[in-house]
Amino acid sequence: MALAPEIQQTINTWLTPDYDAHTQQAIRQMLDSGQEEALTDAFYRSLEFGTGGLRGIMGPGSNRMNRYTLGMATQGLCNYLLQSFPGQEIKVALAHDSRNNSAEFAQIAAGIFSANGITTYLFESLRPTPELSFAIRQLGCQSGCVITASHNPKEYNGYKVYWNDGAQVVAPHDKNIITEVNKITSVGEVKFEADASRIIRIGADLDQQYFQAAKTLSIDPAAIQRQHDLKIVYTPIHGSGITLVPGLLREFGFTNVHIVQEQATPDGNFPTVHSPNPEEKSAMQIALDQAKALDADIVLATDPDADRVGVGVKNSQGEWVLLNGNQTAAVLTNYLLSARHRAGQLTPQDYIVYTIVTSEILGDIARHHGVKSYQTLTGFKYIAGLIRELEGRETYLGGGEESYGFLLGDFVRDKDAVSACALIAEMAAVAKDQGRTLYEEMTKMYASYGFYLEDLISLTKKGMRGAEEIQEMMASLRANPPATIAGLRVVEIRDYKTGRIRDLRSGLETETGLESSNVLQFILEDGSKISARPSGTEPKIKFYFSVKQPLKSVVDFDLAQRLAGEKIQAIIADMNLK
Repeated sequence: MALAPEIQQTINTWLTPDYDAHTQQAIRQMLDSGQEEALTDAFYRSLEFGTGGLRGIMGPGSNRMNRYTLGMATQGLCNYLLQSFPGQEIKVALAHDSRNNSAEFAQIAAGIFSANGITTYLFESLRPTPELSFAIRQLGCQSGCVITASHNPKEYNGYKVYWNDGAQVVAPHDKNIITEVNKITSVGEVKFEADASRIIRIGADLDQQYFQAAKTLSIDPAAIQRQHDLKIVYTPIHGSGITLVPGLLREFGFTNVHIVQEQATPDGNFPTVHSPNPEEKSAMQIALDQAKALDADIVLATDPDADRVGVGVKNSQGEWVLLNGNQTAAVLTNYLLSARHRAGQLTPQDYIVYTIVTSEILGDIARHHGVKSYQTLTGFKYIAGLIRELEGRETYLGGGEESYGFLLGDFVRDKDAVSACALIAEMAAVAKDQGRTLYEEMTKMYASYGFYLEDLISLTKKGMRGAEEIQEMMASLRANPPATIAGLRVVEIRDYKTGRIRDLRSGLETETGLESSNVLQFILEDGSKISARPSGTEPKIKFYFSVKQPLKSVVDFDLAQRLAGEKIQAIIADMNLK
């Protein structure tokens, strides 16, 4: 196939002296070998900020993560910071994870910030994303960035941008930054020449400050003292969690932590896994095998930038199983509120937060304890935005989302798997102190509130045509919504793009109360919830399923789980998503 004229024009720009010889050589090799499809995907657009910032496959091209797309994004951010804080000394914090090129990209970004007269606090080596968020607030920065592609495969890297509250950028800042980036028509406008005097290395001191803040989250230190030898297996999956998680577990008082040595060394090739994602059992298998051999009490895992947490527990048959993101958020919320209730620490100002695609059990738990709960759009930046909005009037305790993210306390403003690991370990210690396992605590929770089961299907649609297919799928669902799904009537349609909720039984329409987002939800007559949501950072469309099954006793847990699973499979089959 012939390259589109606008794509060829962009390629020609990348073959000018503004771009280094290595980049030009790689592009010419693709041209000479006739890789039109690869060239089209690499140059048909520019990388854009989505829900997680800039993220893409590494390599040459305007739609790839490289020193030039990174440089233009950083220069655009610099220009916006200089406009937003005129006459002030502007400071940014900068961190990176273990991915290939992450350290180099961080150094490039630091150089551009410094060349623009901006003081840059650069971590001396890899650090978790939540510590970057913490550092922004601790150091009084106006902004910050972390070089990471989170849990994506090794081919990816990315660039998440944060504002002065330690949260990821939201409107209007995200769009304004893009506007500034788009004004840059040549990489020659990017100030690559670093001013070393403006780059300040940070590390151990910030680690200690983070530890001191995180230790305040502990609710029952006496139980940890009694169960300090709780047998914990931890894996950082070749990522940055190794720098903080073992240390924080020690600070909490745990003395029997076993690190998975095969995955302990930071490595951007992630040699032991296909994808460094704690949501996938294959990424957790080595840790689970070690836990079985050691007869451990719990398995903990973090993804490469340590903002997502994975948990393994023994079920009632003694088999090791993984909690999904909803289950982890639910048991953490249940422990957080029940333990604080026992300790007399709950107040009328307390609240928790969860996203619109997260299990409704979090709201049930909050109501049981007389604690307010709020729902936000998907993405932790919205949870952080609510914390900012309610600061000084209400007290944030915790919040989570189904994608394995949870945040305890508000000294960090993004999901934090480091502090989550510590509190999950405390939760397991408290359960053991009372003669129960963490799995038994979970089944007890479900017997109190009813059994909820969630699942997720993620359909990948690559390239320019893939983006169009995703748009077409959403348009079709809006134009022709199903009347029934798996034999159950659709009784409510929530369209977060239009901000309207339509009750099909009464015909009444109400507002979502949230900002516009391309999410569509179908509520079935039994309370089941199906959500369709294109990803903001990846070429994917995600379908979330949530069903509720009655559960009056823990002895019926396995049956309730099987029936709920069958209901989800029936929904998936009826929607032709397999």
